[in-house]
Amino acid sequence: MKYFLIAGEASGDLHAAELIKSLRKADEKAEFAFLGGDLMALAAGCEPIVHYKDMAYMGFIDVLIHICAVLGNMRMAKDGIAEFKPDALILIDYPSFNLRMAKFAHSLNIPVYYYISPKVWAWKEHRVKEIRRLVKRVFSILPFEVDFYRKHNYEVTYVGNPSLNEVDRKLESIISRDEFIKAHSLGDKPIIALVPGSRVSEIKKNLPYMADAARNFEDEYQIVIAAAPAIGSALYEDIAPGVKCVSGCTFELVHYAAGALVTSGTATLEAALLGTPQVVAYRAVGSKIVYNIFKHILNVRFVSLPNLILNREIVRELLLHQCTVENLTLCLRDVLPGGSHHSQILSDYSALRSTLGSNIAADRTAAEIIADLKSN
Repeated sequence: MKYFLIAGEASGDLHAAELIKSLRKADEKAEFAFLGGDLMALAAGCEPIVHYKDMAYMGFIDVLIHICAVLGNMRMAKDGIAEFKPDALILIDYPSFNLRMAKFAHSLNIPVYYYISPKVWAWKEHRVKEIRRLVKRVFSILPFEVDFYRKHNYEVTYVGNPSLNEVDRKLESIISRDEFIKAHSLGDKPIIALVPGSRVSEIKKNLPYMADAARNFEDEYQIVIAAAPAIGSALYEDIAPGVKCVSGCTFELVHYAAGALVTSGTATLEAALLGTPQVVAYRAVGSKIVYNIFKHILNVRFVSLPNLILNREIVRELLLHQCTVENLTLCLRDVLPGGSHHSQILSDYSALRSTLGSNIAADRTAAEIIADLKSN
């Protein structure tokens, strides 16, 4: 069968590549076309119609500035779908773009499947109506999404969580702590990892507070920044002078850290699955007014995935004006070995793993899509 996939960012490229591999295993005659990245290209054996790096426009202003490129990408996607005539269109998150493609495919009677649902439970809940109308099936990677969609009279299938699959796979071949320390010329002290995000704006807003808080523990710990490979070391040195950076090995750093300060995102779930005690830090503009606005816009109690999945606070979230050096210091002290919250957070991490289950998300999704296509 023929599959057309669309992923608009790096994480989508990773998850879609794993799905392509699973579809190949289950369908020997599988053919692929896609919008995505290098990992998808490697798995599919062909180049993307549009690379996700040419689709990475975030927010209304950014889209408006690049509107010609956005419309061009949509046109190439539609042309690609019409020419390839796939048996299925598979969408990976990226809702503003992908729901338009779902509408187009629906008009051509091409069944549409969503792997990794848009975060409609957090905001823009009205999109559920569009998903229900255009998408044949949604394959969820977050257990609570099943109940959320059910409230809207739409049944989705929880297939497992790819982050759990990826973490466990990487752990099978990870280098030892001694090898990691030697490779990056680190000291013998336990590590506090700083994970300030991968975008320059995130790093500039979050790292100064993270670094100042972590410096309060320098007598017992060494501080190490997880540097994004695409960002030069000069930025980190300018923001946190004298603090050691390692690039391209965030997984190993967090795994071998005694504790971590992590900017909200998928990294919070990965840290939890690795069993590393953490505090979630997201400074942004730091305004209490903005915080109160977001409280009214967002439909969720938490922003970090570990808390969302268990529907309770298992990791402390310090957001906007709450993200101060003093608060970060106090919360980090609580989760480090010997701290008042250390044992509890490790116990909660075990509960998190149990909730996510043991399914291989990509394999389950591929099997469900193929079975659904064959039944029709």
